[in-house]
Amino acid sequence: MNWLQLFIDIFLHLDEHLATILQMFGGWTYALLFLVIFLETGFVVTPFLPGDSLLFAAGTFAALGDLNLALLFLVMATGAILGDTVNYWIGHFIGPRAFSGEIKYLKQEHLDRTHEFYEKHGGFAVVLGRFAPIIRTFVPFVAGIGAMTYSRFVLYNVVGGLAWTGLFLSLGYFFGNIPVVKDNFSLVIIGIILVSLLPGIWEYLKARREGAQAAD
Repeated sequence: MNWLQLFIDIFLHLDEHLATILQMFGGWTYALLFLVIFLETGFVVTPFLPGDSLLFAAGTFAALGDLNLALLFLVMATGAILGDTVNYWIGHFIGPRAFSGEIKYLKQEHLDRTHEFYEKHGGFAVVLGRFAPIIRTFVPFVAGIGAMTYSRFVLYNVVGGLAWTGLFLSLGYFFGNIPVVKDNFSLVIIGIILVSLLPGIWEYLKARREGAQAAD
């Protein structure tokens, strides 16, 4: 049981145990990083896995020479993009069944409205959703349920995945080993997340204000 608990703890807090993982698995660490990012973005039941913090931590180790930055970017961006792709198609196949009329409160008109929203504003949600923990796990799933056109989704999925991975790896690479950042790692991650949410909050407030004005 102790070994099982240790494995679960390492897997869930990979960002905190990355040095140990590197010593134990060497080059296989890249595969483990890919797997965690893929699961964190690919399934609505695993939003608790590390995402932002794992990218940041990986960037700090790349700066020390323990990991290759270019390979990290390729592996983790691929995991993020494929994860969202899988999540989209899970939602796409579940959606029609869930809104077939068998569940009282899930109606086809709600699905139609969701589809309309994602066709108009979905690109913005898919890209910015990447930068919000938990939310990024549900955005592609809802996009699939709402039947957002896949050709539109895949474009924003790739853009968001590359931007998210590149930003947090770069932040870790350039700033992760600064003493004040290392000593306040959690606070730094929280600050980055809050800043990344500001554009989404602004757009939400703007939409509410415009809706209120239209109602008046």
